[in-house]
Amino acid sequence: MASHIILPKEEEEQEAGRGVAAEADHGPPEPRGYRHMETAPKPLPFSATCVRISRDSYPNLRALRNASAMNLPDDDAAYIKLDEGDYGYVLDDVQHLTDYLPELPTFPNPLQDHPAYSTVKQYFVNADDTVPEKVVIQKNSPRGVHFRRAGPRQRVYFEPEDVKACIVTCGGLCPGLNTVIRELVCGLSHMYNVNDIFAIQNGYKGFYSSNYLPMTPKSVNDIHKRGGTVLGSSRGGHDTNKIVDNIQDRGINQVYIIGGDGTQKGAYEIFKEIRRRGLKVAVAGIPKTIDNDIAVIDKSFGFDTAVEEAQRAIDAAHVEASSAENGIGLVKLMGRYSGFIAMYATLASRDVDCCLIPESPFYLEGKGGLFEYIERRLKENNHMVIVVAEGAGQDLIAKSIPVADQLDASGNKLLLDVGLWLTHKIKDYCKSKKMEMTIKYIDPTYMIRAIPSNASDNVYCTLLAHSAIHGAMAGYSFTVGMVNGRHAYIPFHRVTSTRNKVKITDRMWARLLSSTNQPSFLSEEDIEEAREADRLANRPPVPAGTSEHTKKHSTSLLANG
Repeated sequence: MASHIILPKEEEEQEAGRGVAAEADHGPPEPRGYRHMETAPKPLPFSATCVRISRDSYPNLRALRNASAMNLPDDDAAYIKLDEGDYGYVLDDVQHLTDYLPELPTFPNPLQDHPAYSTVKQYFVNADDTVPEKVVIQKNSPRGVHFRRAGPRQRVYFEPEDVKACIVTCGGLCPGLNTVIRELVCGLSHMYNVNDIFAIQNGYKGFYSSNYLPMTPKSVNDIHKRGGTVLGSSRGGHDTNKIVDNIQDRGINQVYIIGGDGTQKGAYEIFKEIRRRGLKVAVAGIPKTIDNDIAVIDKSFGFDTAVEEAQRAIDAAHVEASSAENGIGLVKLMGRYSGFIAMYATLASRDVDCCLIPESPFYLEGKGGLFEYIERRLKENNHMVIVVAEGAGQDLIAKSIPVADQLDASGNKLLLDVGLWLTHKIKDYCKSKKMEMTIKYIDPTYMIRAIPSNASDNVYCTLLAHSAIHGAMAGYSFTVGMVNGRHAYIPFHRVTSTRNKVKITDRMWARLLSSTNQPSFLSEEDIEEAREADRLANRPPVPAGTSEHTKKHSTSLLANG
């Protein structure tokens, strides 16, 4: 299937007039024959200071388009939207209602009359504003890939009285879920005067198996003070046709979906079915994962709270270890595929002697192994603290405890308890060496994910919710997140096609090794494999038959941003 891509225009766009207290913004480029109920100002070009280059003069963009299409199934390639500017600028854009409903009318944004915004110098986002995916580049580097900046638009595609919004939470718990729910309800009501807001109970299956509960600012007033989610959550239950049938039957036109990468994949499937049916429905995904493994975005909400709460468990382990002769405190933290919580909690603590994460293989016996390090550390300091992410060492456990792979309702592999396994292994080793030792194993997993979000995450949740509302009102379908400190609208496929992982060849991991003084447990071959994996992850695949010149420039574009 051909990729559905916005090609450069043959002529330059002319600069449009500016509205009162705002710069003209309208959304995607206007199709031919487009008509508004009220005449909207023409959008600014994607780069007001640059002339669009011809479609044949920039081979690396052509390669990037082809590579992007190749990275996805044929069905997904139709939803890729790339646009180019000068100096290697590429906009990786999100889907919009006018991509398949070109005759929709637009309306003035109610925020222009909102008293809270009356003192803001410019409260509508410029149509030309984008956020770079990478900010560290070289002098002669291309400008690279950008995402559409989040925020309120001057024109919206829904009148407040016509909006019927619903909110759903899926997957595991995470600090901040109730804050996001509260701010979605209050933001829709207070900023856009929306009255019809409904709760979907217990995850995706709630779309077709439960009644929709109305929500008001009063009903959610203090839910941010509680952990968990007042809507209920579950894994699995995703039936795209049933979900969209109910969205269509109930007249829902804005869907807010809060969940991790699996949930965002579900949101993407819902959007594609909505588009196939030609429904005027915006789908906004708000990424949630306590592991911080969502790709592209700086971090997910709840992560700061999780790291802060993990400190309490590490402090307790340190007290236990330091109060006993040859005491060991072992703390297992969350991190199925990514060890960010373990890494950041270790760096923040200063009391941790060893941190084990899924991205960095380790071994137990022999020279340079974990047992040798434990023995040396106990002799030097009389105690030690070990932090291990739940996904670490799974290959080692599988060798000693053969079990059949099992999956949870979300399709994730069920993990064996690395903390318990490591506790027994350390005991057996010390016994074989006739070493007196006391070990305390602490697993705070469910305590951490069930608490309310802290002040930092509460602010972040508010900004994510408001950005999601502004984007949905403007007719976009997207995942929202912070990219290099700025909120942006990110295409669904960008956050679901890969995971964010700790780079063990990066300086942050080197800082941790320097802090703990632990061995890296890596051979030269392991390090070279990790570097090669990083290089391959940053290099787009180029179709067969593409010239060497194009391949070189295509690789350079993504490598530099």
